[in-house]
Amino acid sequence: MLLSAQGIAKVFGNFRAVSGVNLSVEEGEIVGLIGPNGAGKSTFFNCIAGDMSPSEGRIVFAGADLTHATAEAHARVGIGRTFQVPATFEDMTILDNVLVGAFLRHPHRGDALATALEIVEFTGLAEQRNQRARSLGTPGRKRLEIARVLATGPRLMLLDEVLAGLNPTELRAGIDLLRRVHTRGITLVIVEHIMEVIMTLAERVLVFNQGRVIAQGKPSDVIRDEAVIEAYLGRGHRKYRP
Repeated sequence: MLLSAQGIAKVFGNFRAVSGVNLSVEEGEIVGLIGPNGAGKSTFFNCIAGDMSPSEGRIVFAGADLTHATAEAHARVGIGRTFQVPATFEDMTILDNVLVGAFLRHPHRGDALATALEIVEFTGLAEQRNQRARSLGTPGRKRLEIARVLATGPRLMLLDEVLAGLNPTELRAGIDLLRRVHTRGITLVIVEHIMEVIMTLAERVLVFNQGRVIAQGKPSDVIRDEAVIEAYLGRGHRKYRP
């Protein structure tokens, strides 16, 4: 088991944003987290990424207890995350943005630079590597977000709506990039509203509603679940059926 998050709850005052959520992820899996806005999936995601500590429960990654560990500690053991709004260093070049991630594993600049150059090539940003990050449009920013996380050498990538805001052509290219990331031996957990992404990539899906997981399983099974249709997909979901 690569990741085990058991009995996770997050309480803000009298409000339980997440309540009793369990997630186990095997190495090499692609798992999707879906649900309506405010369902608790982002809060849960932030707990397993290390940006929040759970109020209850336990998080173990590759045998290490990370329940109350910092985000830096999560990164050092091999958990990398993207942000829904790309967190780029606007006045730095694209290459230097990726270099920041590479320094996590490679303290010597030469080694870090070699890693960063390989990653910008892999993510399709090589031709723009010397441009400032602020010059990128939405597709480029999304790729840079992925590139910077890849440069940290993760075993698990947590992807927070990393393909949101893309047109159909850009979306297909983004899905292809994530497939290639997966072939590098990286396990993926994806929070996403775009059902095409979930149906295409995820092997298993957890559906959140009101802070709890209301269904989980193969995407083709989950989209037929009446509770999921009622809480999230709506009656017009049939276009996603295989």
